[in-house]
Amino acid sequence: MRRGRGGPGIVRLAAGTAVMAGTAGAVHHHQEQRYANKAASQQAEVDQSNAAYEAQAQAAATQAQLEQMQAQMAAQQAQFAAQQQLAAQQAQLAAQQAAVQQAPPMAAAAPAPAAGSDRIAKLQQLAELKQAGILNDAEFEAEKAKILAGG
Repeated sequence: MRRGRGGPGIVRLAAGTAVMAGTAGAVHHHQEQRYANKAASQQAEVDQSNAAYEAQAQAAATQAQLEQMQAQMAAQQAQFAAQQQLAAQQAQLAAQQAAVQQAPPMAAAAPAPAAGSDRIAKLQQLAELKQAGILNDAEFEAEKAKILAGG
């Protein structure tokens, strides 16, 4: 019994179906692999972006802490300078008071103490001008010498 040539045989049809199914499976697997690789690449980009954002946020927080610490240090330095200035003024005042107390009593009548009080007042005003930044060290010393010389 011989078959007619009207159509392909069952074996040939099964073989063709198997080849098509295998090809379709391979193409499907390749597409899934491409999608998986693309998704992994996108996830890596998102992770990298998140890491960069977190690093930037941490750097900003560190910068803010540094600026806060610098402000605190500047405030402490200003407070320390004010304390030193106050101590210097107190020492100067104590020295002036000691000089006044150790000065020999003057035989002159009333005008002499008024002149000494006037000098002390002028020296205090001069110290305030220097403290306010109106006078520099050289100007302060020159004026102080004039006052102490009686001018």
